[in-house]
Amino acid sequence: MSRIPRCARPGCGANAHATLSYDYASRTVWLDPADVGVEGGWFLCPTHAENVRAPVGWAVDDRRASNIRRLAV
Repeated sequence: MSRIPRCARPGCGANAHATLSYDYASRTVWLDPADVGVEGGWFLCPTHAENVRAPVGWAVDDRRASNIRRLAV
């Protein structure tokens, strides 16, 4: 039986549907499906994943199949 990960945002606890990871050198934030299992990533529920904001000058690369978007912030 596999355990469904929970959102990493304090006080949330909803089921995770995305994994957030980032790289300082490339100034990029990635959103991947939660089942990809990104090492060192943070699990996020749909609400918190949709509201991810990167620092000014960083790019957000949403690689989830249901929501493909690439934004320069």
